[in-house]
Order: sequence, then C-alpha cells, then structure tokens
Amino acid sequence: MIKQLLTAFGLLAAANESHEAISVNCRPQEPKGVPIYAEEEVKYRNSAADVTLAGTLTLPRSEKPSTAVLLIAGSGRVDRDETVFGHKPFLVLADHLTKHGIAVLRVDKRGIRESTGNYDDSTSEDFAADVLAGVEYLKTRKEIDAKQIGLIGHSEGGLIAPMVAVKSDDVAFIVLMAAQAVTGETLVYTQEALISRSMGVTEEQISHQLDFQKQVLSVIINEPDLENAEKLIREIVSKQLADLPDEEQQAIYHDMESQIRRCNSQWFRYFLTYDPKTSLKHLKIPVLAINGQLDCQVTPKQNLTLIGKILEEAGNQNYRVIEFPKLNHFFQSCESGSILEYGKIEQTIAPVVLETLSDWILETTTFL
Repeated sequence: MIKQLLTAFGLLAAANESHEAISVNCRPQEPKGVPIYAEEEVKYRNSAADVTLAGTLTLPRSEKPSTAVLLIAGSGRVDRDETVFGHKPFLVLADHLTKHGIAVLRVDKRGIRESTGNYDDSTSEDFAADVLAGVEYLKTRKEIDAKQIGLIGHSEGGLIAPMVAVKSDDVAFIVLMAAQAVTGETLVYTQEALISRSMGVTEEQISHQLDFQKQVLSVIINEPDLENAEKLIREIVSKQLADLPDEEQQAIYHDMESQIRRCNSQWFRYFLTYDPKTSLKHLKIPVLAINGQLDCQVTPKQNLTLIGKILEEAGNQNYRVIEFPKLNHFFQSCESGSILEYGKIEQTIAPVVLETLSDWILETTTFL
C-alpha cells in the first residue's frame, strides 16, 4: 500500500519505468514503411543551461513554409516518442499531424537518450527553458512558418506549455492534453483516491493513505533541506510499518528507495507548489484544452473545467475545451481509466483525438 502511495507521488513515473519490460502486443497505429514526409534527426542548444537537445523533425513535402508544433512530454524519464507502457504516443501523433501538413518536432528530455544535461536535478521550469530553445530552433528552419509555431503538451507538458507561451511572443497557439489547473499538492490527493478506487482499494484504506500522504507532503513542502526531509519521511514511513514483521519491513524499504528519492526531488518539490493559473491567466493566444472522461491522473472534473474558467476570466477570445467520453489519461479508448489498462490496450491514441488536433490546428492557423 505504501509503495503504491509513493509511486503515485511521481505522477506514475515509477509505474512507467516498471512497465518498460511489458510484453508489447500489436500497436496498429505506429507508422510502418517509408513515410510520405521528410524525417530528420536534429540537435540544438539551450546555451544558458549548457544542454544539447536531440530529437526528430518531421516535415511535410510542401513548397511553402509549414505550420509547426513542438511536442512536450509528460512526467518521467521519457524519450522523444514519450515511450511508456509499450506505447509511443508522440510517434503516432507526429505521424498523423505531419501527414496532415503540420511539421512536428519531438525531443528527448534533457539527460535522456541523446540529449545531454542532468535530468535528476531538473524541474518543470528547466524543461520549459528547453522548450523555449526548441521554439528558437524552429524559427531558424526555412521549411517552417515562424509565425505559426505552436506547442502541444501532454500531462506535465500541459503544465509547461503555458509557462513557455507567456515567455515567448513566438508561440502562436497551444494544445493542452490532460493538463492540470491546480497545484500538484491538490492534484495528487485526487489522483491517489481515483487510482486507488480503480484498483479496488477500500474507502477506509484510501482515507488512511491520504492521511499518510499529507504527512509526507507537509515535510517536502516545509523542509527545504533534502537530507533532513528524507530523514523525516523515513521516520513517518517507519511508523506506518511498525506493526509489520522485520523481514517485511526490510522488503518494503528496499522496494521503496527510488520512490522516496523521487518524492523528495527538486522536480517534485517544484511540482507540488506551482500554481498553473500563474501562466494560464495570461494566455491570449488560441488554446485547445482536452481531457479524457475516465482520466484518473488528471481528472477533467477538477482540471479541464477550471482551465476553461481561467481562460474565460482572462478574456481569452479563442479557446476550446473538449472532454472525450470513455478515454483515459493517454487518450486511449478504455473501460475504467485504470493505469493497469494502459499497456494492455492496443490503441495508442483514439482516432477522434488525432483528427480533432489536426483539424483545430489547421483551422486556427488559417487565420493567424
């Protein structure tokens, strides 16, 4: 139970890593054969952070400059394809959009695969700086219309996209896929309850887990020293395990080491306290915000509705909010939205979502 709780702290990053060895069934949406568009391996610099970002740029075969989007992945040590649970969502998304005339840049996170830098010491703010570097790179490409560069952010990427958009006049539009509108602290309490219920955990157990979670988060938020915080977290965990046999306690501690470090990381500390409204309320550019009805990581009831409200109050004249029935956090058609379904579902992204994104981007950029 406690291991499950701490895994949830990292927005399922630990769960994602544990599924790397999943037996991949048919992934029918992944592109096969020679693409009908140009594909190029690229690298560019975020000089301020001394980081080199590596990725793939897909370009429509067009005689005039194209609209372009930069894809921003969700949390965890994910690559340019946002590879997770045996799926490659960004590969599928890039393939679809480029076939519809939209150039796409997808990039390994700093410190992952071919990108340099230190992933473990990075926060969402650091990743936002890398995205800004990507926008600057796209502006240098003659195949790209510099006035029609947009961002598509999924999950944590949906937190980062508005941060970038309010810092750069070169971002023409953004798409938020399962983006949060509340602080990370608020989000994880809801996430814990929903994920636990989807796994059949009783309400009594959920109440106990939330109490434990609040104790740990209080330490992380209020104790700036990482070593002291880790010591206090371990004391809280020890109290939770006190009634278990010594062998079982040791086994749980061994399994929990990475989760404890993750929830006490600089990334998680930033995530817990950052309020997305800080950026959302300043967005005047076109925004498409979407969510799956059965998303138990970033529930639409808590987040999507609030995004629309914030944009309306900010006077944004061009935004659209869509909740897709029976889709999960990765926009797969599903039964319950449980994280246990992700790797078992053959579909990577529901076709209606792919079509909605390409249609909206093409309609929006026609008037830019």
